[in-house]
Amino acid sequence: MTWHLGRLSAFDLETTGVDVETDRIVTAAVHTRGGGLDPDAGEWLADPGVEIPAEATAVHKITTEYAREHGEPAEHVVNDVAARLASHVVLGGAAIVGHNVPFDLTMLDRECRRYGLPTLHERLDGHPLHVIDTRVLDQHAIPYRKRPSEEQGARQLVTLAQVYELPWDDEAAHGCSYDAITAARIAGRIGQLAHMRRADWPEHIRGERRVRFHAFRDLTLAELHDRQIELAAEQAAGLEKHFRKTDPQARVDGSWPLRPWTEPTTEGAPA
Repeated sequence: MTWHLGRLSAFDLETTGVDVETDRIVTAAVHTRGGGLDPDAGEWLADPGVEIPAEATAVHKITTEYAREHGEPAEHVVNDVAARLASHVVLGGAAIVGHNVPFDLTMLDRECRRYGLPTLHERLDGHPLHVIDTRVLDQHAIPYRKRPSEEQGARQLVTLAQVYELPWDDEAAHGCSYDAITAARIAGRIGQLAHMRRADWPEHIRGERRVRFHAFRDLTLAELHDRQIELAAEQAAGLEKHFRKTDPQARVDGSWPLRPWTEPTTEGAPA
């Protein structure tokens, strides 16, 4: 079975910020479909235990006060989300799908460690983790897309929804369920295009420069996962080279699908 026809667990988080090492989960969603099994959906609201900055609230609309009143304790949410994802991987053979997956998976990993919980990898009991990242796939498939506008990036989820002719609701966007499901639908469209004749692609796709969907044709999940490790590293290196034109010290982490964990150092700490 080719990769886009199997069971997929769409995963997304909304958080207190964009630093995976220090910020916290506010909402989470896991929507699992396909593979001949019943669908499953889960969505969680956490009280992160810290203030939610106004900048984060402006994105996902959840205030500190609302999270404190209606959210579950963060430790319970983190444990439930990791357990749900692990169960779909272990019992259903699901691939985890999302947009810019290293952010979400690393955030979940760090939250598990913060509360002394088993990480997602530890819960898999040796089963392989396969991931599908729509940002990585899209950047390889259509490498020369320009920004639609000054305000909208070439690889934002909204841009991909437009390119792959999916509906987009600005009010619902940045809700974790909406974003997770949209990413899964984009992955499905990329898979379809990879297995279509070029002549059957939509005209706006055929008109792009150096389109490379067929690089993903007839791959197993394991093969696609390994290919994305290579592509993510290549894409990060290219972006780093671009940034270094103005900042010689710029660095872009190409780790995928998870940023490695580094044990905190105690060197220099008070005795």
